[in-house]
Amino acid sequence: MKRGELYRVFKGAARDPKRSRVFVIVSRPLLLEVPFPTVICAPVFSSRHGHSTQVNVGVDEGLKHDSAVHCDELASIPKSALTNYVGSLSQPKVEELRAALIAALALD
Repeated sequence: MKRGELYRVFKGAARDPKRSRVFVIVSRPLLLEVPFPTVICAPVFSSRHGHSTQVNVGVDEGLKHDSAVHCDELASIPKSALTNYVGSLSQPKVEELRAALIAALALD
């Protein structure tokens, strides 16, 4: 389990109308290595708006169609729910994810 990996999570959020949704792990590596029970993830939606807080993803990352990682909607998800591996982001996409997280959290 590492930052940039995509997993399909079933019944992720109570308000989400979909039965399952793909999430990307965004937690720092140290959190993934310790026995802490949850990780921070960003959801993937088919809607893309071109915001600086979104990262375009698609077939190259293991998805069926073009989508976007939405870094404005972070969620804490139990590690035990991350069992259905979908794919992973390339290193350039991980850098885009980093920039989107910085923008979403106003860290720059």
